[in-house]
Amino acid sequence: MKFYNLVIKYRFWLSIVALVAAILLNVTGTAGFWPAFPLYFLGVIGLFSHFFIGPLRLIQEPMEQGNVEEVKKILDTIWFPNLLYKPIRSTYFTIKGNLAMMEQDFETAEKHLKKSSELGSPMPEAEGANKLQLGMMSLQKGDFKQGESYIRAAIRAGIPDKESEAVAYLSMCQIFMNKREFRAAKDFFRKAKALNPKTKQVVDQIKEIEKYISRIPG
Repeated sequence: MKFYNLVIKYRFWLSIVALVAAILLNVTGTAGFWPAFPLYFLGVIGLFSHFFIGPLRLIQEPMEQGNVEEVKKILDTIWFPNLLYKPIRSTYFTIKGNLAMMEQDFETAEKHLKKSSELGSPMPEAEGANKLQLGMMSLQKGDFKQGESYIRAAIRAGIPDKESEAVAYLSMCQIFMNKREFRAAKDFFRKAKALNPKTKQVVDQIKEIEKYISRIPG
C-alpha cells in the first residue's frame, strides 16, 4: 500500500522520466519504437491517470490524522481540476469547500460546494451533506428561501449522520416559525428531537426551542 501511494505521489514525474527515456532511446538509435514502447505506454498511462484520476487517494490518511496542511499540499498538486473524472472532481470541490469553511472563508466555501453540488456525488449522503452546508450558509446570509430549498434537497438526498439530520430539521423548524406556519414547524421539531442528538450545541438548541414551541398555536 505504501509503495502504491509513493507511485501515486510521484506519478507525474515518473511518467515524464519514462517518456524522456523512451524518446532518448529512439533519438540516439539505442532502440527502435517497439522496444521503447513499454516506456511510452507507462508514461502516457501515468500522465493520463495523474490528470484524470488525481491523487485524492493520498488524502485519506492525513484527513484521519487531522493534518490539514498535508491535505492542502496534496490538493495543490491538482493543477487542472476540471480534467478530473466527474465524481472525483465533485469530491475535490467538496474537500476544498470544507477546508474553506474551517477557515471561515464562507464565500469560497459556497463557491466550491456549489460546484460539487452541480456535478453531483457518487454517494447520495455526500450530496445531502453538501446541500445542508449550502443551506446553512444561505440562512446565515438571511436568504431563507434559498436555505429552505437547499435543506429540503439535503433531506431528500439523505444526510449521513443523525446529528446533521437533526440540524437540518431544526433549521426547517426555524424557517417555518419565521413563516408563521406553526404546525409544520412543530412537525420538524418533533423529527429533530426523535433523532436524540448528542452534540451539546444541538441539544442546547432543542432545549431553547422547546421552551416556547409548546405555547405556540398550531
